[in-house]
Amino acid sequence: MSRINWISASEFLLLELSGKTIHQPLLFGLFLSMYLVTVTGNMLIVLIITSNARLHIPMYFFLTNLSLTDIASISTTVPTMLENIWTENQTISYIECLTQLYFSIVFVMVDNFLLATMAYDRYVPICQPLHYAMAMCPGLCALLATMSWSFTNLVALVHILLLAQLQFYRGNTVPRFFCDMPLLLQLACSDTYLNQLLILVLGGFAILLPFGLILASYVYIIMAVFKIPAANGQWKAFSTCGSHLTVVTLFYGTIIGVYFLPSSTHFAGGDKVAAVMFTMVPPMLNSFIYSLRNQDIKRALGKLRFQRRPFSLVRKCCELGNC
Repeated sequence: MSRINWISASEFLLLELSGKTIHQPLLFGLFLSMYLVTVTGNMLIVLIITSNARLHIPMYFFLTNLSLTDIASISTTVPTMLENIWTENQTISYIECLTQLYFSIVFVMVDNFLLATMAYDRYVPICQPLHYAMAMCPGLCALLATMSWSFTNLVALVHILLLAQLQFYRGNTVPRFFCDMPLLLQLACSDTYLNQLLILVLGGFAILLPFGLILASYVYIIMAVFKIPAANGQWKAFSTCGSHLTVVTLFYGTIIGVYFLPSSTHFAGGDKVAAVMFTMVPPMLNSFIYSLRNQDIKRALGKLRFQRRPFSLVRKCCELGNC
């Protein structure tokens, strides 16, 4: 094989969501609307929480991190997809592909760890209510968030550095509208054994450990709730976990649909639908799930909406020493 065939590809070709030109404007409008709704909804959650001193508690601290992560996650893939639809050019440069993949890994893994931390935040007040102030002190919350971001950036960096050592044929087509690690490894000319091994070890740890923590938290929560004698008390305890359980189900459900179900189980075009569900639906719905089911968020939104002076909340927080 000639040496030129082994030169790393300078760009990749991303797969179109629809091969029919007539569908492109509809897809552009649909995904642009979903993107704007996602960014607006999550930014509103962040604004509500940061501007209301009553919401400066661990649960809403992690919810703020989750909203910021959702904004960053969808902004990693969707703007590129919209640009490709608008310009009718499906190519993405090699550097842009690796950059997109790096941030995609980071934000998906941070989401995973944040959901595990939020499950622990639900476990403590139900199972160990007397220890909540100590178990979820501000310093520990900040440490958990910092560790999540640091570890995921380290894992993503290792994956990208190893991926950068591989060689690809020119003109490789990625069968998805964004760069994805398993698909890029399938296109590589070089030996990908080490890459696959690290995906198995690091990826398994980053997915299974948080999932195990979430599962264990809810096992203990269910056991504790069933010990409550009154049915109303049981329902109240379960209702505090409803939003988180919905978000967890949506997150892991879309991951399973994209990465663990074989393509043969999908209907025609099912791979594309699963990819869209994974990248766009959870970030868009998370803010609605938490805001629609949360009375604190609704009350804070009402106060923010009817506030006469936009910056008075900030001034009040500063006067109280909460800035």
